Parts: sequence; structure tokens; C-alpha cells
Amino acid sequence: MDIPSGENPVAQAIAQNLVEGFDKHYRLFRESSAQAKQRFETSDWLAAQRAVRERIAFYDERVNETVNLLHGKFQADKIDTNTWQLAKLLYIGLLINHKQPELAETFFNSVFCKIMHRTYFHNDFIFVRPGVSTDFIESDPPAYRSYYPNKTGLHQVIRDILNDFDWQCPFEDMERDVDRVIRAVVLQMGGKLVAAEANFQIQVLHSAFFRNKAAYIVGKAINGDYEYPFVVPVLHDPQGRRLFIDAILLDPAQIRTLFSLSRAYFMTGHGGAVRVREIPLQPDATQA
Repeated sequence: MDIPSGENPVAQAIAQNLVEGFDKHYRLFRESSAQAKQRFETSDWLAAQRAVRERIAFYDERVNETVNLLHGKFQADKIDTNTWQLAKLLYIGLLINHKQPELAETFFNSVFCKIMHRTYFHNDFIFVRPGVSTDFIESDPPAYRSYYPNKTGLHQVIRDILNDFDWQCPFEDMERDVDRVIRAVVLQMGGKLVAAEANFQIQVLHSAFFRNKAAYIVGKAINGDYEYPFVVPVLHDPQGRRLFIDAILLDPAQIRTLFSLSRAYFMTGHGGAVRVREIPLQPDATQA
């Protein structure tokens, strides 16, 4: 969507430059993230560490770049409040068909707050409340995949989940890992799986998360009125040629900790984190 010509070209230009600044940030961020799977599969840990350092700086670099641009073009700190308010309204117009409006609104806030005094930090000038609804924005590809154990069995669903990530290196022993994951869940649930309801399904995020030397499969099981979040870390064997599942994390508090800024990685043997490598292999009734 292009900004139409009007009576305040400065406000129009500010809005346009802000959208372009965010789009540049998001493009660079996506390009870096898209290479994470390849770095994991090839065990290129030095490149992974470098990419993390560079990506952390991406946002501040784009914000400062846009701030400097607005200062250079318009002496931004001297722009009157009516122009800033109009710039915000025009910016909302540019986000109508945008795929990441909430992140773009945060970018607007970051730039504005570096230019103007804190007395202007309210919803007339920044996005205290979202300006664009994201309820009906469809992601491409879809954010998650759904699997139905009632149709194919739990073992087959876990195989499908692992295979659908299209890893470019094989698993050390997928059947062993599938069996151990199920045994770990049974152990965590007190020795018996909950009866499957008609709506029983497993939803898994389309892309794995990568951190340090692990890939994290993130999802949730839905059964009746209950939801059970989980995270499964996938690691390399010591030779770096094959993959294996190391654990399954089932405790919501620990899952939040995993993705917090204060923790780079996790691996605990209690409180909902079950080490599947420690699960003995023996026949029982969990086969499906």
C-alpha cells in the first residue's frame, strides 16, 4: 500500500521510512534464521555462534539506522507533534496488508522513543495498544502441523513428526528414540497414558528452534479439554554424523525458562524434563 499524496509530505515520508527500516530488519533476520537448520545439520558450530552474535545486534542497528535517517532528512527531534501523530496514522495504513504488523509497531515505538521525550510515550504517538488486528492473518508456511494418533497410532505420529522436518542427516536409531519418547511420557504421567479423546491431536511448530548444538522441536498435545506442551531436543552423536533425541521437556515452567533471555540452553533430569536416553528399552503395552 502506497501513501497517497496529501498536505503533510513529511509525515508521509516518516511513515514510509519507518516501514522500510522494519522490512529491512525483518528480511535480514529471516535470512539469518533460515540458515540455522543447515548450520545445525552440518555441525557448523562456529558459524552458528557468529550468526547469533550478529543477529542480536540486527534490531538495534536498524533502529539506529532509521533514527539517523530521520534526523538527517527532517531534523526529527524538531518535528511537531501533529506531524508525528499523522505519521503514526499513516504507518497504520501501511500495515493493513503487512504480515508482521505487531513487530512493525514495536519498531515504530523503538525509533520514536529514541527521538522524542518520554512525555510523548502514550498511545497518541506510540503503539501502547495494537493498531492492526492479527487475528485473521494466515502464516505461510502454516505456523504448525497437526497429527492425529487416533488414526495412525502414536508411534507412527512421532515418526512422521521427526521425518517432516526433513533433516539432511539420518537418525542414529529413530525407532529406539520413538520408543523412548513414549516411555518417557508414560513415566511422567505416572505409568499410564491418559485415554485418548475424539479430538486427540499433536500440534508441532513448523520450524525447529536452534540454540547452541541442539534443535528443539516445540509443540503441544490436545486431548479433550487439556493441553500438554512439550519440547524435544535433537542432538548430534559424538561424530557429528547422526541425530538422536536426548530428552523431552513437559513442564510449562521449564519450557518458559528455556525460551527466556536468561538461559542459553537446558538439560535437567527432574521437574518435568525426562532424559529419554536413560529410559530402558523393554516390551510393554505402550506400542501403538
